[in-house]
Amino acid sequence: MDSEEDLRLRPQVYLDERPAEYFTRFHEHARTHEPGWVYWLVKSLSDPYVRLAFRLKAYGLQKVPASGPVILAPNHFSAMDHWFVGIRLWPRRVRFMAKSQLFRGRLLEYIMAHGGAFPVRRGQRDEEAIKTALTILERGGVIVIYPEGGRSRTGHLGSSARPGIGRLALESGAPVVPVAVHGSERARNWRRLRFPDVAVRYGDALRFAVEPDPSRQRQPEVADQIFADVRELHTAAAHTDQLPRLNAPWPTAVPGGLVQPRAAWVAVPDALITTKWPPSRQPLPPA
Repeated sequence: MDSEEDLRLRPQVYLDERPAEYFTRFHEHARTHEPGWVYWLVKSLSDPYVRLAFRLKAYGLQKVPASGPVILAPNHFSAMDHWFVGIRLWPRRVRFMAKSQLFRGRLLEYIMAHGGAFPVRRGQRDEEAIKTALTILERGGVIVIYPEGGRSRTGHLGSSARPGIGRLALESGAPVVPVAVHGSERARNWRRLRFPDVAVRYGDALRFAVEPDPSRQRQPEVADQIFADVRELHTAAAHTDQLPRLNAPWPTAVPGGLVQPRAAWVAVPDALITTKWPPSRQPLPPA
């Protein structure tokens, strides 16, 4: 097992001192444009990387509606979770609520905006981020929102959820798909050439009746209900044999000078490995 030093992250920066008006153009773009060529370029480059380096496996893809608004609610251990959660959901374009600190510098800002992300000012009640998310959902889009709000600092799930995801679920009426990501807590060690196996499991969608103006009490109730499903999914999958083995060895040479394929080292039943590309997915039946 990795030491605590391996899990150490740079200190969190919660306050973005730039004025709210600085991010107006990003919200306007996200509300009026779909992700374009930048999204597909990043996806094309990222797909082989996460498949080869992290041996990414996905389970339950059919539980994500093939059309219409969807909120994906995963646990959050790594900055790579965006890719792990959304990379296999072809052909749907997945949008991300990203911390505003990532919107810095012309090149990165362009990539973030045209790649489908929009900013949220952490540590503040950012109504513009909520409006952008609701607009995307109204247009039938897919949004990834982390119930915990930010990355776990311990490699374990947090104790509670932030109310924002509860508010979005209630105001939009969009189905919420809980997602469990396993192994990404070790993905931060890629600079040491240590690439863990990562598995993503999509759970049954939750549906909530629309409440145009949910109360301050109702929002955290729904958020905790969603996060409880994420926790249950994460815990249940961790105690089954349906996940690849973490930190398995790299391929090695075998007699004859050939290289033994990485898949031979992964302890996953063949029937559980998603091999069809793109996977067939059917919309959920009406509630």
